[in-house]
Amino acid sequence: MAAYVIVEVEVTDPATYEEYKKLTPASLAAYDGKFIVRGGQYETLEGDWKPNRMVMLEFPSVARAKEWWNSPEYTKAKAIRHKAANTKMIVLEGFEG
Repeated sequence: MAAYVIVEVEVTDPATYEEYKKLTPASLAAYDGKFIVRGGQYETLEGDWKPNRMVMLEFPSVARAKEWWNSPEYTKAKAIRHKAANTKMIVLEGFEG
């Protein structure tokens, strides 16, 4: 079952965040992941949610998403992201039905 990683990002150091953005695509590809949303315009439909930046990733399964999250490839990128942004990140199963 497909899985999705949803990330709310507040970039605090844009130059360093650009370094992170360069490393992430290869790490995703190595674990069968892909970008569904990478920034872009949004509109709040309900509530007072005003994220700065949203990212959504797709993986073939939650297990594969966790492999990516814990991988050596992403660990390097993650360390850079921690210096450049505040994030909230979840993984959830897709719906089959």
